[in-house]
Formats: sequence, structure tokens, C-alpha cells
Amino acid sequence: MTLKERAYNGSKDTKETVLEKKNRALARRVAAESFVLLKNEKQTLPLAKNAKVALYGSGIRHTVKGGTGSGDVGERYCVTIYDGLKNNGMEITTDAWLDSYDEIYQNARILWRDVVNQKRALYDDNFFKAYTATQFRMPDGEPLNIEKARNDGAEVAIVAISRVAGENADRHDELGDYYISEGEFALVKDVCEAYDRVILVINTGGLIDLAFTEAFENITSIVQFMQAGEEGGNALYDVLVGDVNFSGKMTDTWALTYDDYPNADTFSYKSGDVFSEAYVEGVYVGYRYFDTFDVPVRYSFGHGLSYTTFAIRTGEIKAQDDRVSLDVCVTNTGDVAGKEVVQIYASCPQGALPKEYRRLVAFAKTKLLAPGEDMKMTISFPLDGLTSYDETQNAYILEDGLYGIWAGNSLANANICGALSLAQTIVKTQCESVCPLKETLEEIVPDMQSLLVKQDVWTAFVKEQGLPVVELSVEDIHTETIVYDDMISKEDGAIRKMVDGFSREQLISFAMGVVCDGQNDVGAAVTVVPGAAAETSYKAQCEPWNVASIVMADGPAGVRIRRDYEVIDGTVPVGQFLETIENGFFAPKKEWKGEIYHQYCTAFPVGTLLAQSFDVALIKEVGRAIGEEMDAYNITLWLAPGINIHRNPLCGRNFEYYSEDPVVAGIVASAMTMGVQSVPGCGTTIKHYACNNQEDNRMGSDSIVSQRALREIYTKGFEIAIKDAQPMAIMTSYNMINGIHAANHRDLCVKLARDEWGFAGAIMSDWDTTVNSSAGECTASGCMRAGNDMIMPGSSKDVKNLQEELDAQTLDMETVKQCVCNTIKLCLASNRYEEAKPYTEQFEGLDSYIVVTE
Repeated sequence: MTLKERAYNGSKDTKETVLEKKNRALARRVAAESFVLLKNEKQTLPLAKNAKVALYGSGIRHTVKGGTGSGDVGERYCVTIYDGLKNNGMEITTDAWLDSYDEIYQNARILWRDVVNQKRALYDDNFFKAYTATQFRMPDGEPLNIEKARNDGAEVAIVAISRVAGENADRHDELGDYYISEGEFALVKDVCEAYDRVILVINTGGLIDLAFTEAFENITSIVQFMQAGEEGGNALYDVLVGDVNFSGKMTDTWALTYDDYPNADTFSYKSGDVFSEAYVEGVYVGYRYFDTFDVPVRYSFGHGLSYTTFAIRTGEIKAQDDRVSLDVCVTNTGDVAGKEVVQIYASCPQGALPKEYRRLVAFAKTKLLAPGEDMKMTISFPLDGLTSYDETQNAYILEDGLYGIWAGNSLANANICGALSLAQTIVKTQCESVCPLKETLEEIVPDMQSLLVKQDVWTAFVKEQGLPVVELSVEDIHTETIVYDDMISKEDGAIRKMVDGFSREQLISFAMGVVCDGQNDVGAAVTVVPGAAAETSYKAQCEPWNVASIVMADGPAGVRIRRDYEVIDGTVPVGQFLETIENGFFAPKKEWKGEIYHQYCTAFPVGTLLAQSFDVALIKEVGRAIGEEMDAYNITLWLAPGINIHRNPLCGRNFEYYSEDPVVAGIVASAMTMGVQSVPGCGTTIKHYACNNQEDNRMGSDSIVSQRALREIYTKGFEIAIKDAQPMAIMTSYNMINGIHAANHRDLCVKLARDEWGFAGAIMSDWDTTVNSSAGECTASGCMRAGNDMIMPGSSKDVKNLQEELDAQTLDMETVKQCVCNTIKLCLASNRYEEAKPYTEQFEGLDSYIVVTE
């Protein structure tokens, strides 16, 4: 194969490229398709295109585009809410208040920077720890002149509340974070006194408490804006004036109060113990908890309003070829064009295993429907979606009884439309035990009597209304017994012969990234692609091997590399980590000495907002756009998407992940992967595998979780993404699972990923997992034994550990070779070669979890 020539990355030309312009337009479109209209009363929305509006709040001119840390992107510029509304023709009446807030904001930023720098001493001069432990809080603005505001002529007021969050620190259920601050409440109160209609825009990466809205009747509209990337302001204008109709739906349940979450008192630091996290809620996560335990909510899972209305009619239910299908007809019954999301839920029979009342099994988004227009769809999902995991048998089972099928545009609005009937319990998939508990875990259990009453109600309704009941034939259901090969790699061809010819030094080099001690920080470790996260070994790039070194870059809301870099006398100086944080806000002022190159990337909406689109085709389009930027900047592996579950709203990294529901997470991740991997030689790295659901002490926390919850909730998204799309890579998480670090857990890396799901790519650790592991619990050799193929980004400590264990024969060379085979396979499939092909297309027989036909 022919290696591509490498030149300096990016361009010296400062003009916006064709690719930038195309992706910027896509970022605007996907954000508008994903915003959720939570509330709209008194015909507040849509607004006139040239409306006169009063703008208040931290998020107006200082709109937060995305999360901090690895979630950042070096875009050319970002459109704030203020820019979007003003530049598109709206008249702003509150420039004086906003000018005053700008000064308050800038002063607060400088003070925050000083505090972070002062705190470095508390963390052994570790800037990142001081930075993440001291998240920036949006300051309060000056009090409102209510009389002046009443007479400013604005038709409506918009208040934007913003929050900043990121990796390595969880959020807090306190004022100014989960709850609005006293100053924010005072501002909302004053605005509501001055204006008849107020639109609340929520510019946060995760949920906040909305109980305060109950005190103000004239908060007539609420928009879940989240963090919408570089085109957020323009996209908001599009939906506020009706150029784009709202069609986003909530991928989480919005509780009435924080205390309503089942792990409210025990999540992360809340229990007083960040070293042990007991997943006491079991499978009752998110809506599964609220719906099963009859806890009222503010906004249900799947909720989202539109400027129009829809009717959803269901038809025939079929069960064949191990799949269940439902015919659906959606009609736009309103006055304007719009899109609707059909959501299908199932109620599984309450038998030997207690189950959630309802679970999402499929969804589909319509095309843009004109008033009065119909769209007929057949939506199907695998019968496996109805199974539950029985720990006593180590098997996924279908229990005998009726399986209710529900359809609607949200969980709250879903109606029973039929059922499946199974005469006897069957073992659908026979497995082996994985990641067993090592201590007692007491999970919450629903009131079975209450569940049986609810089950009796819907089953009686099915019979009374004569709804379709489809008999499942036991003989026609495909069953399977997993064969566990216990092999990290099954490669026995040319790649294995090549690896057999490697020296010990070469093998060790391919077991990790290029070792660059002292510069292992993400964004400062690679000079070939300045700002990238890491690269693989060069030690077989020459003849006769011709194995390319491939580059990895962070995500998840775009490609994270340096926006600008310089070339001095033909070399690229190694970047400094501080230059990659907050656009260099913490770094000394840089004096450019060489030729400046630019690597502008697109800041797309954060993961949760993308998922709120429920639009698989659109997410594939975003994935392809990211893949095209990767290819343009010589990046092979994107360290995204993140598939972890929104277990609690205080997780600092929820913005990066998709949902509280594993089916949504898995489908969105597979769509993103298929998009990226449609670009020849580019691939995704699904992460953080697994149970990385808190950020405080993320490297030392032990997730204590039952096998059933692990399989049905926390790894199900990974399973779907692998079976649907075969991502190039998996990244293991920092945390332990039932006492064993994920990167050293063979059950995760081999038994689940490879033996049960058929994963064919390479597995890597998260950055510095082994370097930062205390007391040596997680080691480079442990990664090799577990089938964690690459230790990233690589350090002299990892080299020493591998050498010592190979010498002591506690690590055998065959294990190392199997891991290296997986890495070499990716390198040879990469976009470093002229002959590269789309990665996913190389696999035959991939499943599609949800299939939609018209």
C-alpha cells in the first residue's frame, strides 16, 4: 500500500475554507433541529422576524458553546445568542444592561483565573486539577431598572441562564449551579415584573432545577437550548421566528426536584465517599425509575413541543425473523410544516424478574410534513430488545406472558396499541458471568403489587378494545449460546506474520502511544498534528513493514486540535498545554516567531443536544462532516462518541453523553460512527467503557453494579454501536467496576466486547490511566492481559512495567503480540494510505437495531 505524503497541517491562508462553510451551515441546521420547546403559552412563539426584544442574562453575549476539557473545539468564531438575534434583524432594547454585564463578566473571569493559579499549589502545581476543581461560575448582573424596562418598547423579554461544566469534576446541587443563584432569581423576578411575556433559554450542558419558574406566570415559553456549538445564536433565531419548527425531544427526564432522583443522596461526593459508588437503583435509571415508581416529573422523557400538532395512528404489529415491527401513520393536523418523533415503548411481563414498567425499544423521526400531510412508516426492532438478564442463569430471557407495545410522541403521551404473547419462558441468549459483584449490593425494588395492577389495566384495555395481540412462536425465536474463545485477537494471516517478525522493542512501542514524557497532556503531545491527543508508533513505518503511524484527536463536539501553530526553521515546536485551555486564557501572551498555520474546526452542538434531534440520518451527516475534517487534518481516530448514561444530573460530563436511555445512546453513537467511518480510513473511538458516570475521583472510584444493570443499562449502548457500526476503537474508562480497573478488566475487553458482541477493532486506555493509578492497581501489563491493546498516551513508566513483567514472565509475549495485531490492523486500514476504504463497509452482516421503512 502507498503511504500518503505528510505536509504541514492546515493552511497559512486565513480565509474560511469551503469545508468550514459547509460544516458551519450544518452545525446551524442540526442545532435548530435539536432544541426542545418545553413550554409555549399565550402564543409567545414564534416571534416576528424583526421583533423588538429585551435580552438579559449571562448567556446572551457569553453563550456557552460546549463543555470544557476534552469537549472543547478550536472553531474560527462562535455566534452568541445576541449575535444571532441582532444580526438576523431583531431590535435589541437592552444594550446598556448587556454592556454593564460584559464588564462584570470580564472582571469575574480575571478573578477566577487568579484563584485557579493560586490553587495550583494545593495540587502539586498540577494546573488541570486546579482548573477543573474551580469551575467558573457565571456572575450576577446589575439590578434591573424596572420602570425603564417597562417602557423600552420590547414585545417580549428573553432571559438566558448559562452554566459551565466539564471533565474531572461533578456539578453541585447548590445556588449558581443546579439551582439558580439569588442574583439570577432576582433578575428573573424583575424581568417578569417589567414584561408581560418572558422566554427562558436554558444554556447549560445538563439539567438545572426549574422549580423557580412556578413562581412566575409570565414565563410563557421555555427553550432547552443546551450548548449548541458555534452556530447556536443563529440556530436559536431560526426556531424563535419559525423558520425552523421545533422538533427536538428530551433524552432525559426532568424531575420536579433533585431529591426525586433515586441516587440523589449517594451520587459521587453526596455520600461523602468518592471511592465507592453503589448503583443501588439497579436497572431503574431515568424514566425507568420515575415511570415504575410513580414519581411525578416536570417534563417526561421524549417531551418536546412544536408550532404544529400531529396525530399518530398505529396499525399492524408483526413478529418475524426475530424482529418486531409496528405500522405507524403520522399526520400533521396543524397549520404549519413540522417534524414529529414516534417513540415506541414496551411493557414486559412482571414475572420471576421484576422489570421497569416501560422501556424504549424504537423511535423514528418523520420528514418535514406539510399541514394535512401523512407519513406512513414501519418501525422494527430486535426481539432482543424485550429480553431481561437473569443473573441466576447468566442468560437473557423472554418470560412468558403479554408484552405491551406503546406508541406516542413522548413517554407521557404514549398509548397502548397492542401486545405480543409468549406461551413459555425461553432463554434467548446463554452467556457467562461477567464483572461479578465482590460485595453485597442492595438494589431498590419496586412495589410488585402496584406494577401488577398497572399491568392488569393495560392488558384489560387491550382485550376490551380488541387491539392486536400477536402470538410469538417459540420455535421461530432464534436462541444462541455464546462461545467464549478467550482470544484477544484472532488474527493469523499476514498481520500476524508481520508482528511475529517485530523485535521486542517494536512490540512494546506498539503497545502504547509514542512516548513523550512531560508532554502527555491532551493537546500538547503531538507535533505532526499540533494539538492532537496522541499517535501510534513509528517503529515499523519503514520497509519492509510500511505500517503507518496514526494520529488520534479528542472530541466529542468536533475535532479538538490547536487552532493555530507555528513552524520555525522547518520544525513545529511542541505546544504548551495552557495554550489549549480556554483559548489560551491561562497562558502567557504568545510571541509568534515563525510561519503561522491555522487548523479551524467546527464546533458542533454537544452530544446531548445532538441526540435530542432523534434524527439518525442527520447525525450520520454530522459524523461524515467530522470525518471529512479529520481527513483534512490527517487524523485517523476521533476519541468520541461518549456513550455513558446520564445516571444523575450532577455528572460534570453529561453534556458529552447522549441520554439516560441506552437505546438512544447506542443508536446515536452508531449513527455518528457510520457517518465518520463513511470517510475512507477514518474511525471513531466509543467511550468511556464502562460505568464512567461520575467525574469526582474518576480514576479511583469503584462502580459497584449488578451484572443485570451493567448489561441492560451501562453497556447496552456499546453493544448496539458495535453490532450496528463496528467502530474502529473502544476507550476504556478510568474507574473500577466491582473492584477491577476497566482498563485491566478482561471480562469487559474480551468476553463482552469481542466474544459476545463481535468487536473487531482495537481497545485503548483513557489517557494516563496507568500513570495516575495509585499503588499500581492498574498497570500496562494488566492492560495487555485484559486485552486493552493500547496504553495511552504512553510513558516511560509503562515501558518499564512491560519490560519488567516480560522478564519476570508474568506477562507472556504471545499476549502482547495479540494486542499489537489489533493495533496494526487499524493502522493498515487508516487514511494514511492512498488505498484506504470506508471502515464500516468492510464488515458484512452488521445488524441495524432500528429499521424504518416507508
